[in-house]
Amino acid sequence: MAHGAATIVNAIALGRGAAFGVDLWTKAEAKLTSEVGVFEVEITSDPHESTLLVERTVFRVLEHFGLAKEFGAKVKTTSNIPAARGLKSSSVAANATALATVTALGKALDDLEIVKLGVQAAFDAKCTITGAFDDACASYFGGAVVTDNANRQILERYPIPEDLMVLFHVPPQKAYTINSDVKRLQTVKPLVELAFEKALEGKIWEALTLNGLVYSAASNQNTTIAIDALAAGAVSAGLCGKGPAVTAVTAKDNLDKVKAALQKYEGEVLVTNPNSEKAKVA
Repeated sequence: MAHGAATIVNAIALGRGAAFGVDLWTKAEAKLTSEVGVFEVEITSDPHESTLLVERTVFRVLEHFGLAKEFGAKVKTTSNIPAARGLKSSSVAANATALATVTALGKALDDLEIVKLGVQAAFDAKCTITGAFDDACASYFGGAVVTDNANRQILERYPIPEDLMVLFHVPPQKAYTINSDVKRLQTVKPLVELAFEKALEGKIWEALTLNGLVYSAASNQNTTIAIDALAAGAVSAGLCGKGPAVTAVTAKDNLDKVKAALQKYEGEVLVTNPNSEKAKVA
């Protein structure tokens, strides 16, 4: 099982980013078979989603151990993370699948290597632009991480206060990262740089809000949802990933006000906690 994550700074403009763990999850079960190179994947929570990322993750793990010509696999995933809304469903699925496959092989692998195999699989499956190393690390390790995605390095890690709640406004429409207009998003690079510097300093909530407003403006997405959440007393609010989901972080005693602000807009509101737990084998 790997937990979810939310954007602090989207890495598309800089090749560096930041994210934090949330208590949503994806579980993956992997069973090795003797059908070499055949990967049967069942995504129980969203059967119409592509299985390519999961297939490539299994292959990357088998290849890492020199076993790609010995096994196939059957994989089943379940998740409470809506796909293609900016909520890191791909990074979480890759982490859970990589960990399940390593375990099925009876092998041990450094945590960061497991993350990197999932990131490579995301490139293979063309469901990422930056590799989403920040999202993958926040999902796998929990807490807040600031990363250099291009070089796959964790630059800083910060704990998340436990007295906070995380809300997501999730619109009905999907949006796939690979379809993002990268050139347009890179026009706001200087402002994203400011957000990234704040994240490095540990001012993660300021970074999240600034990043969210900047990317929303650059991608013609609605900034009023985040502004309404802030007006209702949220500590931080902004676009999650490339959207369309919006993250809002609030103190527990202010939860109802922020939730009401988000519920004015079409879509569902997910309420969860920050996550500090590492991915694990159940």
